[in-house]
Amino acid sequence: MTVPQQQWTAVDDYVDSVLVPADPTLDAALQASADAGLPDISVSPAQGKLLHLLALGQGARRILEIGTLGGYSAIWLARALPSDGRLITLEADPGHADVARANLANAGLAGVSEVRTGPALDTLPLLHAAGDGPFDLIFIDADKPGYPDYLAWSVRLSRPGTMIIADNVVRDGGVIDAASKLPGVQGVRRFMEAMAAEPRVSATVVQTVGRKGYDGFALAVVLAG
Repeated sequence: MTVPQQQWTAVDDYVDSVLVPADPTLDAALQASADAGLPDISVSPAQGKLLHLLALGQGARRILEIGTLGGYSAIWLARALPSDGRLITLEADPGHADVARANLANAGLAGVSEVRTGPALDTLPLLHAAGDGPFDLIFIDADKPGYPDYLAWSVRLSRPGTMIIADNVVRDGGVIDAASKLPGVQGVRRFMEAMAAEPRVSATVVQTVGRKGYDGFALAVVLAG
């Protein structure tokens, strides 16, 4: 049986209405991102709450996000932190970073969050050199060809028990196409293979459907440093 996108969205709407009520601060963050011309590719409300719950379950005190966009997922994650916690989020685009900083400040989270600007493969080594890790939870939601490298740096910046989450790893099912010419698909396939080959992590993928279409999250736990 084929379930249409309309039904996926209707189920998302129902779940949101029951479990993820409207939040003026989060709504304002999405509106500010739209007004600034950012692409509409943030996680959905239900997915944002999933990130929040995973961070709470981890008891996360230090969170790293790779790919900030307008800060919507960063708000969900930072809200899970204790008052002395810290979220560092990395954004390549200076304009996007400015929007995210404003959104985090509007959410009252400027004191526990920091947006660092620049390509992640430039900023991640700086984090490592400065001893900013280990992080308790790392969320990867950036350019897909970079995912294998982001995984390698995530493991370096982790401790045993760290959870690593990566978004958009199913690609409308395109991930199974070994012959795909799409850089995003090939990046995710290399990422999957890197997780499988990395003895320090145990990982799986959960497929998702909803208003964001058909995709999925990879979830990995670091077993050893």
